[in-house]
Amino acid sequence: MRPWITTPLMRAWQAGFNRSGHSGAPEPPVSSGEAGAPARAALKVRTAWISDVHLGTPGCQADALLDFLRHLECETLYLVGDIIDGWQLRRHWYWPQAHNDVVQKLLRHARKGTRVVFVPGNHDEFARHFLDQAFGGIEVRDECIHALADGRRLWVTHGDLYDGVIQCARWLALVGDTLYEFTLKLNRHLNSLRARLGLPYWSLSKYLKLKVKRAVSYVADFEQALAREARRREVDGVVCGHIHHAEIRDIGGVLYCNDGDWVESLTALVEHPDGSLAIVEWGPHMAGLATRPQPTAVDACATSSAG
Repeated sequence: MRPWITTPLMRAWQAGFNRSGHSGAPEPPVSSGEAGAPARAALKVRTAWISDVHLGTPGCQADALLDFLRHLECETLYLVGDIIDGWQLRRHWYWPQAHNDVVQKLLRHARKGTRVVFVPGNHDEFARHFLDQAFGGIEVRDECIHALADGRRLWVTHGDLYDGVIQCARWLALVGDTLYEFTLKLNRHLNSLRARLGLPYWSLSKYLKLKVKRAVSYVADFEQALAREARRREVDGVVCGHIHHAEIRDIGGVLYCNDGDWVESLTALVEHPDGSLAIVEWGPHMAGLATRPQPTAVDACATSSAG
């Protein structure tokens, strides 16, 4: 990425560190966000993975992510790429206060003892110029291996390097990104209308990805490519993002985990103290409708066979 976009982003990151690390301001109390409503309990896990936040775009649901981060207590937090959307910022600068608050909250987690590891993706590829460095206590890594509590080893990567479109036809990926942004804008207008009619939230782009045959084939090819690479690396599984589709499943004996996104699905992958994994959908948690996430059937099987 050009220096004119890289430099301001890193300056904003460092400025956030200075404010978060030295302001001395107390941490706001964890609350439900609604006056008179009971406070929600903290989400206490061993490890959490989030990706595809896309700070710097109108589609980023920064307020929901802030709520998640305020309730999260973990030993290690992985930022699995596309945290900052450099592609969009290069076309149009968009950086409201809520996006800066997310950066400061991540830095606060690091300052308070959480190990925070940033694995850049294609949208924040500018950070790949700073591998093996740390900013405000946040480590920047090209990829890494995470050891679960039960001994299984997971390879952590954003996944864009195993996306044929990104690698072989970058121009097509840029066109697709523009179309995706248009779909998100259309989705916001559509759901504003649905809300006035008393209808629940509905994701147009998720519907299109799941229903269009080529999109389904693309997702399947992506998952298979990562599973093959994880098998070649002789690890037990892989954690990735990139395709905005949260999932935990077994692919030929390899545990494939995708932590989803914070544009539409509001999902994270978490590891409980016993090494079991679960997808957390934060929308129901914000509404006070969800309980502690449980490991999926796939992961429960993987856990029992790992010993």
